Amino acid sequence: QVWLVESGGGSVQAGGSLSLSCAASGNMASKHAMGWFRQPPGKERELVGSISWSGGSTFVADSVKGRFTISRDTAKYTVNLQMNNLKPEDTAVYYCAADRRDRDDVPPYYRTEWDYWGQGTQVTVSS
Repeated sequence: QVWLVESGGGSVQAGGSLSLSCAASGNMASKHAMGWFRQPPGKERELVGSISWSGGSTFVADSVKGRFTISRDTAKYTVNLQMNNLKPEDTAVYYCAADRRDRDDVPPYYRTEWDYWGQGTQVTVSS
């Protein structure tokens, strides 16, 4: 059993910042990638950012590049998403994800490639 617990969501005005954190626990693979997806109202869930076990490989979606930063603390099994200069179009439920491949390489991309999910945290950006 694996648990992913997100924290840090909330409401902010455009141009503001929020920091999301996800803590993993349970029977995790020794080397697991972690990532953040988001699902705006009425839209598909999309990958925002991902990071390999060692942090040597990261991905950030073009829509948030230069504004969002993903990082992780392997000792604490946490992954963070720092979101700056937020825009109304960033409004969504943000989900933490982890895989079980036990490999330290390029993280998965497609939603179906991720094995574990958090319950989601709401981020609302007002104009």
